[in-house]
Amino acid sequence: MKIAFLSDSVYPFRKGGKETRSYELASELAKRNHEVHFYTMKFWKGKDIIKKNNITFHGICKEYPLYNGKNRSIKQAILFGFAAFKLLKPSEDFDVLDADHMVYFHLWPAKLACILKRKNLVVTWHEVWGKEYWKQYMGRKGILGYIMEKLSSKLPNKIISISNQTSNRLKKEFKIPSRKISTIPCAIHLQKLNKIKPSREKSDIIFAGRLISHKNINILIKSIKIIKQSNKKYNSIKCIIIGDGPEKENLINLTKELNLEKNIIFKGIIEKTEDVYSMIKSSKVFVLPSTREGFGIVVIEANALGIPVIAINHKDNASRFLIKEGKNGFVSELNEKDLANVISKAIKSSKAMQVSSINAASQYDWQNIILQFEGVYGG
Repeated sequence: MKIAFLSDSVYPFRKGGKETRSYELASELAKRNHEVHFYTMKFWKGKDIIKKNNITFHGICKEYPLYNGKNRSIKQAILFGFAAFKLLKPSEDFDVLDADHMVYFHLWPAKLACILKRKNLVVTWHEVWGKEYWKQYMGRKGILGYIMEKLSSKLPNKIISISNQTSNRLKKEFKIPSRKISTIPCAIHLQKLNKIKPSREKSDIIFAGRLISHKNINILIKSIKIIKQSNKKYNSIKCIIIGDGPEKENLINLTKELNLEKNIIFKGIIEKTEDVYSMIKSSKVFVLPSTREGFGIVVIEANALGIPVIAINHKDNASRFLIKEGKNGFVSELNEKDLANVISKAIKSSKAMQVSSINAASQYDWQNIILQFEGVYGG
């Protein structure tokens, strides 16, 4: 099959959970002799079309900033949406088009292209925002975002949802029929992660991801202050934070206010993914204090590296469903006191949870998942 992907943000040009997922999916499909194309912003210099690792990347517009302050840029979304009209060209041929659902505007030209070419539009839905969150995110204007989300959900011939939580919300809030939705979880390369060597730089706690408000890194920082004050043996407790984002400066200032500069290390963006994995493997526990995760691939990545994970109990957080309490991690309430208690418990039992963490991750190996995608694309 000739499979096309449409997304404004892709690995290896930008790093993130969904970017890594789509790139690895494309790579696995290419290994299975499918012809794979990615339509995205032009993150590279030179020709508009390049080939990397048997994947053809098409730069359909120049790179626009994804964020305007702390929020996703509406301007970028609209401009990328207009650029997606290039898929209507007769030269842009494919058997199936899989579009990332965010940030909606590009789905309309994608649908038109699929209608004209008589092909299926598959949309990968990572999470449902819903009316409540849109209002929280944009205030009164949020109702427009909600309407756009709801209308966009009607466009695909098929939807790939990455979690049962997202599937259920699509059915409940947008009345999408079950027959249109295939729930396929994110996947990992288990053997590759098993072979990662631990970094020489060790830590007690680690986080890797975008430093944005709903990740709640401020709660993690405050919990470390509580842990440090609770017992002298935790005086030198060490937490590594990997990533960048609009909250970085606020988080650094909070760290200084709490006098934790020696305990919390901000690493920024680490270019090599293997180096990130190496640092995770050298830690005792991975903390994901996010309240919004469509799946939470970093949970199974950390588990595959033998590290238990702490996730947050929140209705919009699908990552909590990946946790088997006391086996591959723990679930905490979203407050620094409870998180501090759970982190202390996880640090003490980290070694004992290594094998069960790896076992929990094994069901998400790409070898077990890739056939499900081929079934959706070819069906």
